[in-house]
Formats: sequence, C-alpha cells, structure tokens
Amino acid sequence: MIVSVLSSGSKGNCTYVETKNHKILIDIGTSCSYVENSLKLIGISPSDIDIVLITHAHVDHVGGLKTFYKKYKPLVYISDKILVESKLNLENVKKDEVVQIESDIKINSIKLSHDVTDIKGYKIEEENSSMVYITDTGYINEKIFDSISNKNLYVFESNHDIEKLMNNPNYPYHTKIRILGDKGHLSNKDSAYYLTKLIGNNTKYVILAHLSQQNNTEELALDTLKKALKTKNIQFKNITVAKQNEMTELFKV
Repeated sequence: MIVSVLSSGSKGNCTYVETKNHKILIDIGTSCSYVENSLKLIGISPSDIDIVLITHAHVDHVGGLKTFYKKYKPLVYISDKILVESKLNLENVKKDEVVQIESDIKINSIKLSHDVTDIKGYKIEEENSSMVYITDTGYINEKIFDSISNKNLYVFESNHDIEKLMNNPNYPYHTKIRILGDKGHLSNKDSAYYLTKLIGNNTKYVILAHLSQQNNTEELALDTLKKALKTKNIQFKNITVAKQNEMTELFKV
C-alpha cells in the first residue's frame, strides 16, 4: 500500500491511497485541478482513480468532487445521509453504511462525531498492509480501539492547540466551544492521547492532519505528540505533519 496526503486543512482535504489493484482518493475537498496536478507529480493519471471514499459533506472534503466525478467517473463510496447533505448528483455510488469490501482490499468505515448528519473515518487493509484515516471528530469511542489499533499508518487529526484557540480574538466564544466539543475537532492533546493508545509494534508512520492555520502550528502538534509518547515510554519517531497546499511524501506500508 502507498499513501500520500495531497492536501490537509480547513481549505481542502484529499489523500491518495494505492493498493495492488486500486487507486483511491479519500475526500476531494480541494479543486479538481489541484488534485490532478498533485497526482501527476507522483506519476498517477487522474483517470486511474477508480474509488473515492467520502468522510462527510463539509465543503473542505467534497468541494472538488463534483468536477472530478464529472470528468473521471470513479466509484464513490458515500452514505445516503452524506449524499443528501452534500447536494451532489452522483450515479456511480455505493451507499453502504458500515462495511465495504473490494476484491483485494477490505474497507471499513469508522463512526466518528462531528457537526454533520453523518461522519466517518476509514480503515483500509490489504494483505499485510493497513492504514487508518481519522479527521474531523470531537472524540473517538474507546469501543473501537481494538479494531483500529496497531495499524501500519495513521492519518490522524491534530486540529488545534487549546490555549491558542481560546486566546484567538477572531473566534467567537460559541465557535470555540463547538470546536472543543464532542462534535468538533481533536486538539493536539486529544490526538496525542488517542495515538498513544493506538500506536503499536506494527505502526510505521503517523501523519498529523487537518491542522488549523489560526489555532495551531506544526511545532505545537509535533511537540505535544512527542511529549505524550515519551511520557508513556513509547519509542516512535516517524511522524509527519500534513500541509494545506503541499503533498506529503509517498509512504509505503
């Protein structure tokens, strides 16, 4: 399996996942042209994308989907609720709510919590490779820890630093409370807590994602996770921070 986060942040999100027989995008929240150019940089033709997984209906996750779909007609995994909320007219879709299985891979949706009608992450497994994609959630139910722990790669939300958020004069109080709530976003502290529970001997990479441009920095996100790992005596160093307009390297797992 090969993974690269093409874009991550409040202005647009898109992640590329390649398995033996499939080329997948998780969300298309950036412009279609940005996705096309990013894929070409890694030698992938946009027409080769055969599966698109949609996490939820917010524009920074579906903003470029309509144009990309119209041009390339991939199979889109999207729930009925997300399809209705996004107001997209798509024909080539699978609307399974919980589990989807393709020939060589197993794709499980992960129930999350956000201020939308439906929100999910994804676990993708292929032979001896696995990844988990979780962003845009206020919390993660501990009941699912066993099913998502000790995977090879995590793309994981680390949205904000709590102190920076609360001291931000540009955010009204009710917005701050929404972000901090169960239907908001994971803070650096939340993200670090969960990752110390999930990282295992099989884990090769962690990509911190969906960082707020106003309420976080790469340094704060990295430092919070590193300190939490050290406190738990977990030896793990392969941590990358995804950016808004710059794709990550290709991670092979």
